[in-house]
Amino acid sequence: MIAVNRSLFHANEVLAFLVELVAIAAFAFWGLAVGDGVAAKAALAIGAPLAAAVLWGLFAAPRARYKIPLAGQLAVKVLVLGGAVVTLFATGHPVLGAVFGVIVVVNTAAATVWRARGYEFGRS
Repeated sequence: MIAVNRSLFHANEVLAFLVELVAIAAFAFWGLAVGDGVAAKAALAIGAPLAAAVLWGLFAAPRARYKIPLAGQLAVKVLVLGGAVVTLFATGHPVLGAVFGVIVVVNTAAATVWRARGYEFGRS
């Protein structure tokens, strides 16, 4: 097991959850911004975050329904979290998108390394 402060690990896990929530919100905001008309806005604002959440829950969440290899998990994370970064840029928020992108990369890298070395959520 890697020597990492348990509090730091758990703080990073909380940050990971917040990053996921921001990603879902970014997809919803994007849907509202790009939709043409009320029906399209509603469909995109609900459908895009729902699709991202389902994809995440099936393959990338810590307790995902389907366990896939790490490369597959990272591919889903790139698709969902990277997609959220793109939506922030696409809606005219490049600084927010860049900051969120850096947070995503650092958080995901730390979580991936710590989990791969045996420090798992919920273990002491």
